[in-house]
Amino acid sequence: MAIWLDHRSKVIVQGMTGSEGRKHTQRMVMYGTRVVAGVTPGKGGTSVTFEEDPIPVYNSVKEARHATGATVSVIFVPAPFTKSAVMDAIEAGVELIVCITEGVPVRDTAEFFAAAQAAGVRLIGPNCPGLISPGRSNVGIIPPNIARSGHIGLVSKSGTLTYQMMFELGDIGFSTAVGIGGDPIIGTTHIDCLQAFQDDPDTDAIIMIGEIGGDAEERAADYIRDHITKPVVGYVAGFTAPVGRTMGHAGAIVSGSSGTAAAKKVALEAAGVLVGRTPSETAALVREVMRRG
Repeated sequence: MAIWLDHRSKVIVQGMTGSEGRKHTQRMVMYGTRVVAGVTPGKGGTSVTFEEDPIPVYNSVKEARHATGATVSVIFVPAPFTKSAVMDAIEAGVELIVCITEGVPVRDTAEFFAAAQAAGVRLIGPNCPGLISPGRSNVGIIPPNIARSGHIGLVSKSGTLTYQMMFELGDIGFSTAVGIGGDPIIGTTHIDCLQAFQDDPDTDAIIMIGEIGGDAEERAADYIRDHITKPVVGYVAGFTAPVGRTMGHAGAIVSGSSGTAAAKKVALEAAGVLVGRTPSETAALVREVMRRG
């Protein structure tokens, strides 16, 4: 089992003919992801060869989905064109959209986020590394060499910390790891992933990685207290971040006492979450949880 992505998932790559799209499609195909089509407006009827197999390119997601039956789309499209790409996927009836692009204007994100919600579409991102169900499928830019199959569910705002945690706990392994992104508006939240992992019989424990800024972690803490029975281990990036300065992600900014790592740690611990102060300490806490069963 896994959440949202498995070996049966058929994937469309929007922007597959661009440099980033080609590079990461190659990695996904080598991992075993079922990439069935690419989409680049104006290049329909062509193809791109990966591992000696040509993958057809279509002008629209609707055409690609009609031809292949794909239900997942991953987007490697420059920021100015991302809104139209996401809307194309929503209108085509794709069930899961993974938007990797960074620098998407918040106004654009707000528009396609609302459209995805209205259509009942699962949107992950933008500005995220995607998700991987090890041994099954990899959609996005998560390095597959660090992915091992196991029973930990991981949800993270930070791509880099996603990779580090997967590396540190590679001997235990993961059911699914989801990088949700750190922009002010994102399609999938910690809470969405927490509930999905709660419902997944193959996930025994959950790691939640947050960061400074906003109140997403506090809201997740409330949700964990009321709805999650599986053990949760947390980490909040940014304990040493200066007040008033954006740190990495557009949403990671502290104003006054609101949104600090310390405040988030207190809220999570009050909900029964074990919280590490460093990634390595967090990994050690996960090992202890898994040993206890």
